[in-house]
Amino acid sequence: MGMTMSEKILAAHAGLDSVKCGDTVTCKVDWSVCHDMFFNVDGQDTYKNVKRLDYPDKCVVLLDHAVPAPTTRDADGAVYARRFCERVGIKNFIDVGDHAVIHQAMVERGYAAPGVLLAGADSHTCAAGAMNCAARGFGPAEITYLFCTGETWYQVAPTILYKLKGKLPKGCTGKDVFLYIAGVYGDATGSNVEFGGEGVASLSISQRQSIATMCAEINAEFAVFPCDERLTEFLRDRGDIEIHPVAPDSDAVYQDVREIDLSALSPYVAKPHFIPKNCVPVAEVEGTPINQVVIGSCSNGRIEDLRIAAEIMKGRHAASGVRVIVTPASQRIYLQAVKLGIVETLVEAGCVVTNAGCGCCYGGHLGLIGSGERCLSTTTRNFKGRLGSPESEVLLCGPSTAAISALTGVITDPRKLYGG
Repeated sequence: MGMTMSEKILAAHAGLDSVKCGDTVTCKVDWSVCHDMFFNVDGQDTYKNVKRLDYPDKCVVLLDHAVPAPTTRDADGAVYARRFCERVGIKNFIDVGDHAVIHQAMVERGYAAPGVLLAGADSHTCAAGAMNCAARGFGPAEITYLFCTGETWYQVAPTILYKLKGKLPKGCTGKDVFLYIAGVYGDATGSNVEFGGEGVASLSISQRQSIATMCAEINAEFAVFPCDERLTEFLRDRGDIEIHPVAPDSDAVYQDVREIDLSALSPYVAKPHFIPKNCVPVAEVEGTPINQVVIGSCSNGRIEDLRIAAEIMKGRHAASGVRVIVTPASQRIYLQAVKLGIVETLVEAGCVVTNAGCGCCYGGHLGLIGSGERCLSTTTRNFKGRLGSPESEVLLCGPSTAAISALTGVITDPRKLYGG
């Protein structure tokens, strides 16, 4: 009986020839990653009794949620994180100045790669699956154990395969692919998600990252893309010398196989206050007034997303009464956007381009909304109070929808820009 991509990765890291759905296996992970929220006042109790790490060179700590620190509590957490890394010998520390959202950092710096097993202290860790690796999030206690020992257990989950064909029409992005999946098929709790089919080749690496990231919102365990020519080229450009792609067996067993024609998709929006089975074509909510637009985060803060926004907003200005917050996913992306003139275009259009990082996405800082306000956002979550007041509303969308809506002041279908 053949194996899926995620099953092959688990088997390899458990030292087994094969695994099957339902097995429980103990695996050595390649990377354990933790961000600053695990080192604040509450998190310090978790790490204070750690005396040593078995594999400190396989541990990564970074500051991304609260950078630069917006509160004394966050500043104290960052101090603790720095001291912890010094005490236990973690060299892979990413501090303020060259920081990035954890999931973008994993891709930019080469941690996420084909065949890798990655464990992260964040629910959206499955984002790394765009790199043909198996990645998922863990809570504080498990991450501490992972830091100390370099291993953890997994139960091999069933896998849903999405077979993609065709090519996205203008105005549609990877975010719209996910919102379509979430709206039509709903939750995937307890299952892995994998992508295949000839349509994958038409998706940029940024779009794959967006889709894989958002699979956390349907509670997928792993979200894995294949390693094709496009990813191989990306990895070579990144500087990877050895690439070990993982492909599913022809007789791999799937819980379900679902076919999606990308060419038939339209821009989608997730309505407030949840995502599964709550996403609709943008046409169904078109005309809804908005107070704020957010473009960025780990889901849509890459240069491709910022370029889309700049191309739409160039020579125009945000609608009166609409605030537009743009947050790059990393300092490196921010610098690239500056050099390309993208930041200049967005600022001239009335946008606030913030420091790179998680920003308002987790309800921390740099763009929270007040009571009675409505925000259209490319971020990851939209439950009550996620971006500020519990008396506000958050709708999620792709960067094309966000940018055109910022200009009109109401939710608008971006296909109108392209004659659709």
